[in-house]
Amino acid sequence: MIEFLKIENLALLERAEIDFRAGFTAVTGETGAGKSVLLGALSMLAGAKVGREAVGPHADCCRAEAVLRFGDSSKIDALLESAGLPPCEDGALLISRSVGVSKPSRAFVNSSPAPLSFLARLGGYWIDFHGPGEPQKLFSRRSQLEMLDTFAGDSGEIAEYMRLYSERREALAQLEELSRTRSLGADEIEFLRSRIAAIDALDPTEEGIAQLEEKSKLAEAASDIAEKSAAAAGALGGEGGALESVAAAAKLADEVARLCPSSAPLAERVRAASVELSDISSEYEALARSSDMDEVEIEEVRARMTDWLGLCRKYGRGVQQVLAAREEMARKIETQSDVKATIAGLEKRAADLLAGLSPVAEKIFRLRSRAARKLADAASKTLLGLGFKNARLDIGLARLPEPSPDCGSSCEFSFSANPGQPLLPLAKIASSGELARVMLALKTALAEADSTPILVFDEVDANVGGEVGAEVGKQLARLSKRHQVFCVTHLPQVAARADSHFLVEKSQTKTSTSVSISRIDSDVGLRVSELARMLGDRNSESAIAHAQRLLDKKF
Repeated sequence: MIEFLKIENLALLERAEIDFRAGFTAVTGETGAGKSVLLGALSMLAGAKVGREAVGPHADCCRAEAVLRFGDSSKIDALLESAGLPPCEDGALLISRSVGVSKPSRAFVNSSPAPLSFLARLGGYWIDFHGPGEPQKLFSRRSQLEMLDTFAGDSGEIAEYMRLYSERREALAQLEELSRTRSLGADEIEFLRSRIAAIDALDPTEEGIAQLEEKSKLAEAASDIAEKSAAAAGALGGEGGALESVAAAAKLADEVARLCPSSAPLAERVRAASVELSDISSEYEALARSSDMDEVEIEEVRARMTDWLGLCRKYGRGVQQVLAAREEMARKIETQSDVKATIAGLEKRAADLLAGLSPVAEKIFRLRSRAARKLADAASKTLLGLGFKNARLDIGLARLPEPSPDCGSSCEFSFSANPGQPLLPLAKIASSGELARVMLALKTALAEADSTPILVFDEVDANVGGEVGAEVGKQLARLSKRHQVFCVTHLPQVAARADSHFLVEKSQTKTSTSVSISRIDSDVGLRVSELARMLGDRNSESAIAHAQRLLDKKF
């Protein structure tokens, strides 16, 4: 149920903060007072399209915010989780939305940003509107079928059908994918195998390719490196080289140290330099030997590098790209060998699943047929009290030739308000008041099974009065035992039945117009006055007495 609603700058309403109670809430007011602003705020939070013209004159955007409470929020939480949004806390759901003149619309669910499309999905779980200009679930055959299944109750057959249907659809999708797989000829398979062999011959790894690239660089400069390294070693350690000169210097340094002990550290440094130069000379000799590659080894490195660069040009530069290409080619070859057996297996599975669907679909059709008769009869009885003395409500069922998400059958609700008129689909009912009363009758019949917590009716009492109006109020009150019900009404018989009563008033000055919403059910005098106004004259003693009797009947 809705516990709290805040509205800011929506149409002519500058601001309102409203606490709601469970049960039946009536909204009344003079014609043109702006009674629909409350429903507009709820519709806005349920994801309906809202134009910039809805923004009032008091700011550059309008805003609605609501706190809803669920006894069991598991379905809502599952939907929130699928959208990556926070779950309800203690069953509380927070929704807010703003629409700006120059700013884009913004929506939040449990204080986290949410796309407007998600608000519409979420709205289907918590509210159902019935009135002019509002989304009509009843027009959709899918919604009609869901309503019928809700009335029939959960027998398990629908879940079983959907399991079989989903598995068959998956098998057919795999078959479709395989049918798009082109068969390869023997030459093409041999070509793929030769390419795989070329990759396997090189056996590329990250470490191995790094070593190959290093060897390739050395191979290209091997003779130059060997020649210059040998020359460097000779300059250091050869006859007349640097080492001989440093050795002579070391001998002289030792003699100086004996004569001048303070120069001993210098002599030590000369000896260290001699050792370091000797090591360097040895390492250059080793480098000269290791770089002296023979022509066979150089050609082998060059050939492997050429092969590697060729693979890179074909499949992308990098070991991972080349190996991925190899796996893809191997998969194509493997698929060719398995494809016939796979297709045969999938075709058999799809046929078996289809055979399993038929008896389940027939069970569902029989269950729906029984439920359709019961639902039509129950709703028709309620329609009698709502002013339709000779109306007919029919729920037609038809078997579908192919498996479908509708579980093998479709339905259509048809209605005729008067004798001699043909049964027409509900979408073709011209009167929104008639349609709202048909929905009221259906909702009354579905009261125990329907899980939508909040029902909103607008113009459900259009073109009726007297006893019919009283019956409308009675049915709404009955619905409110299992749902939170909102109704915009012009009938005092309906408003008097409500547990909560809100009055919408318009006030005007020479320069401005505003709308206000106030609760009047806690003030008997105000409520009697409003009911008397709805009866024709709030100052008439007879109207006041009649209004009081209407309230007394409620209690």
